[in-house]
Amino acid sequence: MLAYTYRETNKFVLEEKERPRLLNPQDAIVRVTLASICSSDIHIKHGAVPRAVPGITVGHEMVGVVEEVGQDVTKVKPGDRVTVNVETFCGECFFCKQGFVNNCVDEHGGWALGCRIDGGQAEYVRVPYANQGLNRIPDDITDEQALLVGDVLATGYWAAKISEIGTEDTVLILGGGPTGICTLLCVMLKQPKRIILSEVDEARIKFLQQHYPDVLVVNPKETDVEQFVKEHSDHGGADRVLEVAGGKETFELAWKSARPNAIVAIVAMYEENQILPLPQMYGKNLIFKTGGVDGCDCDETLRLIREGKIDTTPLITHTFPLREIEKAYDIFENRRENVIKVAIKIKEEKESL
Repeated sequence: MLAYTYRETNKFVLEEKERPRLLNPQDAIVRVTLASICSSDIHIKHGAVPRAVPGITVGHEMVGVVEEVGQDVTKVKPGDRVTVNVETFCGECFFCKQGFVNNCVDEHGGWALGCRIDGGQAEYVRVPYANQGLNRIPDDITDEQALLVGDVLATGYWAAKISEIGTEDTVLILGGGPTGICTLLCVMLKQPKRIILSEVDEARIKFLQQHYPDVLVVNPKETDVEQFVKEHSDHGGADRVLEVAGGKETFELAWKSARPNAIVAIVAMYEENQILPLPQMYGKNLIFKTGGVDGCDCDETLRLIREGKIDTTPLITHTFPLREIEKAYDIFENRRENVIKVAIKIKEEKESL
């Protein structure tokens, strides 16, 4: 089968690999029908994910059809259309039982697919702990509607959840990329008093203004975001800040824009260490919450999609076949052609290089 493989820093290769097989009774084999490129894949490419294992197939955002299941798999069966969760988790350890599935103690617990074990930018993928890692897609939901459920939408849902957003809150979201927009969609479900979103890319600003006109969108290149937030909040800063951008200055902007005793949720991945200037923060009494995502609410987000309360399909601006994945990466990584999210269509018939 064809698979996109992490060889070394700054080198991904599309190559032939053996089709995966069941390794334990809780595994499932999924024929991938649609995959996507995530900014985390770019972090792997840049060498910024130390746990990533050279030789693995990348990709952790995908949907497909169950081909084969182990004898202990009861949640899904061959022929089911499924989303694949970015997190691998056993469901039985201390952390899993608390809902902290990102810290599952299994050797492959947490973010494994496309990082430490073969992922889904390929024709087939093996999913460990399939009872936890797969969610059946209702017949009236398309692959495109479900594509982002297992990772970027799961991240947004988790971020909104841990931020404890109330209806009187002013919420600041830093970053209007795919994860930022998914976070926005989930924050909107909480119906806060106002939402402010900071984004530097003009095309994305236009997208946000077109699709979410009630959101106050600011460009930090043109506006002092910290001052803007103070002027548009009730208590001298945002009640909740969700940092999704991962830029060089966005961590500092996050805590500076928060009011005293606010919650600051760090959703982004950084490629450089960040500074926590405690003397400057002293007395502000902020509560920091940090990720990775505990992606265990996928059935709930599928329900919300089915009810029309979440729609991520406008984010998919480009679609390419697997054989053109290098072009897809170039467009996504370099933000060409006003890209937001790229889908990779996987053909059922065997492709050749």
